Order: sequence, then C-alpha cells, then structure tokens
Amino acid sequence: MPANTLQIPTEDGQADAFATFPDDGEQHPGVLMYSDGFGIRPVLRALARELAGHGYYVLVPNLFYRHGPAPVIELPEHIGEEVRTQVMAQLMPLIQAHTAERALSDADAYLEFLTTRPEVDAGPVAVTGYCIGGLLAMRAAAAHPGRVAAVAAFHGPVGADGPDLFSKLTAQVHLGHAEGDMTPEALGELNQALDAAGVRHTSEIYPGTVHGFTMSDTDAFSASGIERHWDHLLPLLDRALMRR
Repeated sequence: MPANTLQIPTEDGQADAFATFPDDGEQHPGVLMYSDGFGIRPVLRALARELAGHGYYVLVPNLFYRHGPAPVIELPEHIGEEVRTQVMAQLMPLIQAHTAERALSDADAYLEFLTTRPEVDAGPVAVTGYCIGGLLAMRAAAAHPGRVAAVAAFHGPVGADGPDLFSKLTAQVHLGHAEGDMTPEALGELNQALDAAGVRHTSEIYPGTVHGFTMSDTDAFSASGIERHWDHLLPLLDRALMRR
C-alpha cells in the first residue's frame, strides 16, 4: 500500500504529513486523521494503513509542525508509565501553544489539501481523531459542515468547547469514551447536549478502558477497545461517505 511523506502549505509554513491509500489506481474517499498528543509514529502509521486498507485515502498531519518535523520530540518505542510524565512535560508546551485559532487555520489547510489530492474522489470527507486529536477533529467538522460528512473521536476532550460547537455540526458523529475519562452522568449530559443540537450521533463509554486505549505503544492499550473502535468507525465512514 503506497505511503508518502507530504508537505501541506499552511498560513504558518509547511506541515509535514503521512499519507497512505489503496494501490489500485482508483480514487477513494478522503479521511483526515488527527493523532493524539504523542504525534505521528509507528502506531499512527499502522492505524492509517489499516484504515486505508478499507478503501480510504488517509492523511495524518504533524500537529506540531511549527516546532519541527515529526517526531517533534524523541519518543521511546513504548510509552510506559515510567516515562510518560517526562514525555508529557516536553509535549505540554506544544499542546498549549496549539490554540483554537491555530487549529482552525490548520484544518482549513489540511482539508483543502486532502480534497485536492488526485487520489481522493470528489465526494465528502471524514475526520477522525484520538485524544486531543478528537477535539481537533470535532472543531474541523464544525468549521466545515459542507465538506465533512462524518467525524469520529476516541478518548478525546470533545466537550471542551461547549455546546456552541455541537450546534455547527452537520456530520454524522461517533464518540468513543474511555471508562476512565467519562462517568455515566457526564456521558448523559454530553449526549443530551448533542441531542439538543440535533447532531446525528452515537456516543458511548467503552467498557474496561482508560485514556489512550487505542494506542498499542502505551500501557493504556485495550485490545477490546481498539476492536470496538473499528466496529464503530468503519460502518460510520461507509454510511456517511456513501461508498456503495
């Protein structure tokens, strides 16, 4: 399956990105995939390749390109609890510098780039995200209601911007929450806000999971959680992007 490192023009420079897609010479629906805070690394490339294998062009931008190409900081092969604090201390200034204004400006550039790739068809696209990338995915979908038909976020702070963001969504939505991040009461409040905004959504807590459960290079990884993630993500994209 082809995989490329690309440069995306943005208002603040060039964002490096990883892209992968089926090697069949056909055009495919586009998916913008936002990484978690640890950024582009082997596990993200593997997730992108697996998704591409189902018939999608997947673009994974380096969220922190303003600070250098990915990997912006040196990461261990396994991000265990013994190194997590040290790694997060390096990443937090980058995450804090990635303001909502920067995120929206970048989303404009990423989606413009994605939708003009020759391997991407002319239909709507989808956006997915993990951890902080889940919030970025929601922001991108809300800012581009005519272009984004589906958004999925996993163990992300998706309610951080409040109900005003939900009111701008026209995409179909799936939210997969870690049991360690979300109480049933908080889930009920979130889903009520989504209902009030008229968002077509599924939003649920994945049993037995903690924050970061999709990432196989962390101690948080859950085999059942990642399987449940695929069980929701693939049908959502199939429905929303009208592939059949």
